[in-house]
Amino acid sequence: MRIVAGKYGSRHLKTPGKLRVRPTSDRLRETLFDILGPSVVDSLFIDAYAGTGAVGIEALSRGARRAIFVEIARGAVALIRQNLAMLGATADAEILHEDALKGLARLHARGERADFLFLDPPYEDIEEYHGTFDLLAHSAPLKPTGLVIIEHRSTFPLPEFAGKLESYRRVRQGDATLSFYRLMPGE
Repeated sequence: MRIVAGKYGSRHLKTPGKLRVRPTSDRLRETLFDILGPSVVDSLFIDAYAGTGAVGIEALSRGARRAIFVEIARGAVALIRQNLAMLGATADAEILHEDALKGLARLHARGERADFLFLDPPYEDIEEYHGTFDLLAHSAPLKPTGLVIIEHRSTFPLPEFAGKLESYRRVRQGDATLSFYRLMPGE
């Protein structure tokens, strides 16, 4: 697993080993950041269900001002810390060691508003996706122009709308799909 581009480009990250996480593939991360392009520069990027932290670290590598990682698994949190330290990126990062839904609610309550909110719940945990949409429908820690990107199994359709969020793009790559959401006009 490596950082695809930017100031940490081609650097390898520590892999999850025996941890039960499914990292976003290098190819899918490259596709994601090709779509986001230069809008990542100087952004606040939240990586929820962060796993190895590869997506948030890729955002930092491509110029994000700050990345917040939300992860509940102790081993994954340690792995994110190791990867950030190895790259010298700890000053631009914050790790919330808690359940993703609680972490996102806490970020909203403290006034954090992200340019990008990336969510990658466990593919098999359908209830987690439903809980995520319930939270996002009411209190997404998102700027008015911000985007929510959700990675999910291609065979699992996500809703077109979640409260004030609307889906506007889906990108399929093998068994994974990235679904992009934005606030509806006037929200």
